[in-house]
Amino acid sequence: MSLKLVKRFIQVLRELIFDKRRKRIGIQWKIDNTQLFFKLFHPLPDKNKYKLIFWQVFSLVMDKMSYKVNENFLTKLVTTPRATGYELTAQRSIKEYLEKFVDKIYGDRVGNLYAVLNPDSSFRIMLAGHIDQIGFQITYIDKKGFLWFRPLGGFDVTTLAGKRVKVSGKNEKFFPGVIGKKAVHLMKPEERKKVPEMEKLFIDIGCKDKEETKKKVDVGDFAVFDYDYQRLGDNNFAVAAGFDDSIGAFIVAEIMKELAKDKTFFPAVYGISTVQEEIGLRGAIVASRAIMPQVGIAFDVGHAADAPEVKKKVVGDTKLGDGPIIVIGPNINPELFNRLIQIAEKNNIPYQKMAWNRGTGTDANAIQLSGAATALISIPNRYMHTASEVISLDDVENIVKLVVEFVKSVTEEDTFIPL
Repeated sequence: MSLKLVKRFIQVLRELIFDKRRKRIGIQWKIDNTQLFFKLFHPLPDKNKYKLIFWQVFSLVMDKMSYKVNENFLTKLVTTPRATGYELTAQRSIKEYLEKFVDKIYGDRVGNLYAVLNPDSSFRIMLAGHIDQIGFQITYIDKKGFLWFRPLGGFDVTTLAGKRVKVSGKNEKFFPGVIGKKAVHLMKPEERKKVPEMEKLFIDIGCKDKEETKKKVDVGDFAVFDYDYQRLGDNNFAVAAGFDDSIGAFIVAEIMKELAKDKTFFPAVYGISTVQEEIGLRGAIVASRAIMPQVGIAFDVGHAADAPEVKKKVVGDTKLGDGPIIVIGPNINPELFNRLIQIAEKNNIPYQKMAWNRGTGTDANAIQLSGAATALISIPNRYMHTASEVISLDDVENIVKLVVEFVKSVTEEDTFIPL
């Protein structure tokens, strides 16, 4: 065992023992449906029991070390501008990251990226996370050099004024900008009571006139929020603009990388970074029809109910750090849903349930309409469709572990036909 691995082992062991979320100093886990409770410095009656506890603790720590989020790649992906319809640069990053691990990797005419393992199997599993993020398309440049835009995807207009953006321009450069509107001091009393209109917002990139602006940016270019990836607090939370849904595409890439370590599983696996989800699931529609999978799982963000003013009666009792959200409802195949729950419980992977009474508004809709047994696994997310979305990296790790184990569980006998 290398010195680096030993240090990592000790670090993880400390995290497990001195977990700040626990009120006591100790370790408590569920192992094979039994409870092991080991207090530090507690005298042990015999050597055999000591050995048993040591190896149980050792196996738990090694299991926790088995997959960790690659934050370098995640940071690169989430900070790459990829507004709906403008996803090419991000897709190139994923291709570069995965091509050394997978059997095939290719794109299609709408911009989807397909990474494939075990392509000769007749049983196909589609894993889909959309890479596009909400953004703005430049539609007009006025004589003073200000940029006017239309939204690419859905926004809460009340959150936009004053936000920093980066605007795509000539020679693949990006220029800093800010979304502007009339200052509150200059509004009439009746104006202050109204929700801002999208048509009255503009982007200022610091140019004096149209001619100067046109040297940098043109009609048809795009803009996205300009906020970096950061850790938030001490609970393995992270914040960034556009986790919806770079985190889903990231999870698909990480699942493919983990599966590539041992290709003894039965099904063919198609990991797809889909495009244009935010304006109608377009990439997933094309991809699911091209592959015609027997099973398809979509990965997208889901509302966390642990922030103020979010009603649990509406979205369910979902929290950051409590595991993947496994969705149930008309959009979901019951056999696949049950299998995912069984896999989670068998492997001691925490999970949460969310009920959705119609189409989910995600790539899962398109996958289901291809005839596939469909599931939706959501990443709990606070402040969706804003410049600062918050997720838990623990949830990301648990989703990767869950789906890797699911793929390995699929055999020739599985049909996922409930009748």
